[in-house]
Amino acid sequence: HTGAINFVRPSIGSWVVYGLGTENQDLPGFVTINPDGNPGGGQNFGSAFLPAAYQGTRVSAGDAPIAHIRNRRRKPAAQRRHLDLLQSMNRDALASSLDPLELEGIVESYELAFRMQTAVPELMDIAQEPDAVRERYGINSPATASFGMQCLMARRLAEADVRFIEISHRGWDQHNNLQTALPRNCQAIDQPIAALLQDLKDRDLLRDTLLVWTGEFGRTPQEQSNFNGRRHQNRGFTAWMAGAGVRGGMRYGATDEIGAEAVEGKVHIHDLHATILHLLGLDHERLTYRYSGRDFRLTNVEGRVVSEIL
Repeated sequence: HTGAINFVRPSIGSWVVYGLGTENQDLPGFVTINPDGNPGGGQNFGSAFLPAAYQGTRVSAGDAPIAHIRNRRRKPAAQRRHLDLLQSMNRDALASSLDPLELEGIVESYELAFRMQTAVPELMDIAQEPDAVRERYGINSPATASFGMQCLMARRLAEADVRFIEISHRGWDQHNNLQTALPRNCQAIDQPIAALLQDLKDRDLLRDTLLVWTGEFGRTPQEQSNFNGRRHQNRGFTAWMAGAGVRGGMRYGATDEIGAEAVEGKVHIHDLHATILHLLGLDHERLTYRYSGRDFRLTNVEGRVVSEIL
């Protein structure tokens, strides 16, 4: 997410919204659906030293996508009056603020939260989708329902011009029980992600929508001592990308013959980030933010665009 593990940095989603802005003023520019708490927790979708307006908004793939989205005690007109009073005090404080960008982010976040009360419930209501679409995403099957709802919500958010959307699936840390857990996980994700790809293509959205499928590491080729699991593997693993100018039907890079480490076409996390930004129309070397006396980048002082896949 951030390209760093020690010093808390902004998530790539925050960088993208910072660089490109948002096209829908009633919705967040960065949405993360059912994010996993480990590892990193909220830092995975946080804005760190970027203004708070760029952090990810957490939603769930369920009956209440955003907790407390509706204020049942006050009608919208009363909320608007109270918010106007609060915002007037915030704007007065801007004149003397030592960190005006942070306060501006708070002001923008309050306004967005108010507008979301109208936009979010309808957008997240996947019951509006035809039965055939819900079936295609696997929402009617217990094995695929959870991830299928995430994928369908992601498509609806993309149609609504949300800039950066993240979905996730947990339970892949298979130090044991690999023989039963891995097939179960694969069953849960294969149909929904295939449906999302086809749906985006059918709606002519894939040309300007980039999909990136990856984790933070893979699994070792060697068995663990109990012969039923695999250890963490950061020396060679697979990610895939589709849409937005990525060449289809090709593979780039290779591991050695047993999958122990990458030996061809190695791609560092900064290279991956640089390539993602490039495909979204951003120069990773020019996308900077000044903090604590120096300019920061998502790609730090490294990174190259992997032009071979474009």
